[in-house]
Amino acid sequence: MSKETSFPGFIKDLPQAALGLKDVTGYLLAGPKGQAVFFDLPAGASVPLHSHGAQWGIVVYGELELTIGEETRVYRSGECYDIPAGTAHGATVLAPSLVIDVFAEPNRYSPRG
Repeated sequence: MSKETSFPGFIKDLPQAALGLKDVTGYLLAGPKGQAVFFDLPAGASVPLHSHGAQWGIVVYGELELTIGEETRVYRSGECYDIPAGTAHGATVLAPSLVIDVFAEPNRYSPRG
């Protein structure tokens, strides 16, 4: 995988998040006030509608269709999104993608294993 389509080794060395999503990998960085997850998403992956605390994200590479509340749009490399707490959201990955999501919840995900 090229440098542009893969996270660097030190991110891949982070604990993997227990996601429950087929073929989706998330590398977990956690602190006392929130979490960041570095997602490696294959084309065709989907995240069903759900809600939780506030979330902010950026598409590092790739393309995904993201529904936030009543709005659905396509996000591409370099584009950011902000999801207010309690807002239903879900996604379909249109092309292999690298995404970084930051959660206002320190325990949003647990380490896998």
